[in-house]
Order: sequence, then structure tokens, then C-alpha cells
Amino acid sequence: MSRSPKIAVKPAVRRPPRGAAPVRRRSSSLGQHMSRAFRALPVSGDLLRRIGNWGLGLFIAAGVVAGVIAMGVPQTIGLELAHGLGRMGFVVHNIEITGRKNVDADSVFRIVHTAADQQDMALVDLTAIRSQLLQFGWVQDARVSRRLPDTLAVDLVERTPAAILQRHQQLYLIDGVGHILSGGDPKTLPIQLPLVIGNGVETHIADLQALVATQPSLKQLVAGATWVGQRRWDLRFQSGETLALPEGAAEARAAYATFAAKDREERLLGRGFVRFDMRNPGSMTVRTTPEPGAKIEDPAPAPVPGAVA
Repeated sequence: MSRSPKIAVKPAVRRPPRGAAPVRRRSSSLGQHMSRAFRALPVSGDLLRRIGNWGLGLFIAAGVVAGVIAMGVPQTIGLELAHGLGRMGFVVHNIEITGRKNVDADSVFRIVHTAADQQDMALVDLTAIRSQLLQFGWVQDARVSRRLPDTLAVDLVERTPAAILQRHQQLYLIDGVGHILSGGDPKTLPIQLPLVIGNGVETHIADLQALVATQPSLKQLVAGATWVGQRRWDLRFQSGETLALPEGAAEARAAYATFAAKDREERLLGRGFVRFDMRNPGSMTVRTTPEPGAKIEDPAPAPVPGAVA
């Protein structure tokens, strides 16, 4: 019996109907948004590819630069350049210092000379020199600059002395904000400056200057001041008298103005009085001897109107 041949039956393939859109695989939501964003850009695909290549190249270049810096190559190149400029004549041979009046000249020159003399100009550390100069009490500011080809210029700004501070039996020269400028032999201190005493007085120098300046007729006669109890002033005059002023800036100015007016009328200073007490508003008590109850050997001075002896 003959066998009929086997016929392989292939499963029917479903084809989309004519005119139907081809079925596409669904992409992720992020991919769809990125694709739409790039298609929305007004640039060609070729330009986008070139931008991507440039970004990759910059990233690689940044990595190379970071590696070079880590190996110290730029510092080596910088040193070689500085030495090259030095061989061309850019070396510090001259030092010019201006603005110095009171700070020790030898000390200033020693700092600058040690850091810069015969040094390649480009390698001089200007910031380090300035920092060392600012350690001097007299120096308020310092500007250090290069003047090519071979000069280093140092311009100093010094503080202005305002008073002599007495503390722990030592004398110090201070400026208007209480910064200590120097200390040492009293013979070297300016005698025209007032001697100030009292706990915390260095922080009130500007207040004292403002008070004394309100009465020009007495300004040159003030020899010093004591900050009493951290709340008020006792002024000392060159003729030996002491004026006790009340608390408060306004009250002290008013009492000082009254005293100046009476001094113009009656010449209170230089007549042998010891102390004028104006701590109570509207009144002035005058002490005629160094100690209460002491015997008065000299003739009593003329009475002061409105004062109680």
C-alpha cells in the first residue's frame, strides 16, 4: 500500500489589514520624553553628535589636567618661568620703604630683606611680608608691591598716638581705639599726650577726645584723665587740679561746659584749688587742700561764685 506524502501545515500568519499602521514596540516613558525633546530642538542630528563628541573630549581633557596638577607639573613650569625671568634681570636688588615714622626702621628692613633680597621677583611672597609687617603695633596697614625690573616697594600706614596708658606701673602708648603702639621708657613718650588711668579706659579714648574737644580753651590744659568705676571721668589739668564730672556723656559735656565758662570768668585754674566736684548737676564743690580738714598755710583764694568750699 502506498503511503500518501506528509504535508507540513504552517500556522497561519496574521497580517495587519491593508492601510493599518505598523505595530511598534512600546518604549519607556523616559526614552519617549528624551526622544521628543531632542526632536524638538532646532538643530540637526549631525550637530548633536558633534556636541556629544566635544563634551566627551572636554571631559577627557579635564581628567588629564587634573592628573597633571596632581603630579605637580604646573608648579614646576611656574618655577622654571620665574627663574627664567630672574635670569633676564627680574631679581630684587632694591627695597624702598615709605610712610615709616615711628616703627623701628631696622626691624622693617630686616623682614623685607630676608624675604626678598636677591630673590627672583616673581617668587617674592608679598602676602607673607605684609603679614609680618602688620605684627608691629605702630603699623595699621602695609602695601607691598613689585616695581619691575628689580625694586620691591613697601608703603606703611602708621597709627596715630592718642594717649599714654598707665597700667600695672607700666606706661604704653595707645591710639584712639586703644591699640597699644609701644611701651618703654617714659622719657621717649610724647609729653603732650594725656595720661589715662582706669580699668577699661583704653576702650573709651575716643569718648575722652570728643569730650575734651568740646572746650578748645581747656584742651591744651588737660594733662590726663581717670576712668572712674567704668562709668565717669576725672580730668586732671597741668596746673594740678582735678575736675570730677558726672556719669553720662551728655551730663559730662554739660558740666564741662559750665566749668569752662566759670574758668573764663574767674580763672579757676592755677589759683591753688585742688579739686572741683561737679558730679551733682547744677552745683560745684571746691576743695582747697589736698586732704579734708588740713590746715591752709597760704592765703585762701578768692571765692568762686556758686561754689561751696
